[in-house]
Amino acid sequence: MRLVGHDIPNDKRVEVALTYIYGINKHNSRLIMEACSIPLDRRTKELTQAEIDKISQYIDKNFKIGGDLKSEISQNVKRLREISSYRGSRHAKNLPVRGQRTKTNARTKRGRRMTVGSGRKPAAEKT
Repeated sequence: MRLVGHDIPNDKRVEVALTYIYGINKHNSRLIMEACSIPLDRRTKELTQAEIDKISQYIDKNFKIGGDLKSEISQNVKRLREISSYRGSRHAKNLPVRGQRTKTNARTKRGRRMTVGSGRKPAAEKT
C-alpha cells in the first residue's frame, strides 16, 4: 500500500505500519491515529480510502517526512561545519557528536579496528 509516497506493509497494524515512513516514530503514529480517529487495532488492509486520505492530509500538514526531512538534517549538519562549531568538527571527523567516550566503544561511528604495526624498523640487509 502507498501512503504519502511511501510503501507501507499491508498485514501490520496501522500504528506500526506508519513507522515505516522516515520521520514518523511510534509516538507520532499514535498521535496521527488519534487525530484521524482510527482505532489502534486496525490493520492497514482494512483502511477505507477516506481514512487513507485523512491520514495523508494530516501527515502533510503536521510532519516533515522522507526526503524533505533528510535534506533539512543535512543542511543543519552543513551549517554546523561551516560555522566550525565543535559539533561540526566532530561530524567532519566522523566521530561521536554527543560527548561519548572514544578510547573504547564508538565502533559504529569509527569503523572496524585497524591493527597498527609494532613501529620497529625493518632489519638491515646483510651483504
